[in-house]
Amino acid sequence: MADMRRCIGSERFGIEAHEAPVTEFPAQPSQKDGLGRMCKPHWNAYTNALRKAALARKAEAAPAEAEPVAAPEPTKAKRGRKAVVAAEDDAA
Repeated sequence: MADMRRCIGSERFGIEAHEAPVTEFPAQPSQKDGLGRMCKPHWNAYTNALRKAALARKAEAAPAEAEPVAAPEPTKAKRGRKAVVAAEDDAA
């Protein structure tokens, strides 16, 4: 039984805890035994679920920001300055 280990799973994302071979667990140097707490397939499912939850939260918070803002109407160039420049060019 030394070659089996408990995958902790995740209640939040519906991942059941179970026994899995030690070879299924990724290396985790910060842990005492050097192995992760979830098997690799469930770790991938867990991180994918976390990413999707974060994207959903971001989408909920952003609808007001996502509305398109009308671009301001372009202002007409003032002719006075161009006319003055043109007048100076004619005088020279």
